[in-house]
Amino acid sequence: MRKQRTTGGAEVFRITGARQSLADDVRGRQRRYVISMSIRTLSVILAAVLWNVERHVAIVALAAGMLLPYIAVVIANAGRENAPSLPSTFVPAPVRPVLPPPSVADRAESVPESAAREGQEGSGTRS
Repeated sequence: MRKQRTTGGAEVFRITGARQSLADDVRGRQRRYVISMSIRTLSVILAAVLWNVERHVAIVALAAGMLLPYIAVVIANAGRENAPSLPSTFVPAPVRPVLPPPSVADRAESVPESAAREGQEGSGTRS
């Protein structure tokens, strides 16, 4: 069971990072295997038909017919792996930076000079 919290919590999950279902994965591998074996069958038939007509093409087709079963089995048996192009399923909650309060020296620098002069003149007349 997956943990999922609201946006106020610390963890947020993306649905785009979810893996493909097992049934879809098996169906896709079976489809790739059948396509590869169909191409192999066509290449063997092509080799038999072209043997006396164009021997070089027939040899290439026969070699392809011999190599395709191995390639088809390796592709079909490639297990379920996470695709590297998908984003991570965990997205950290956005963090709002905390600014420290300004120091006394920063406050004095931020006051305009004319206001500082008025403050000094006003303080001398009040006593």
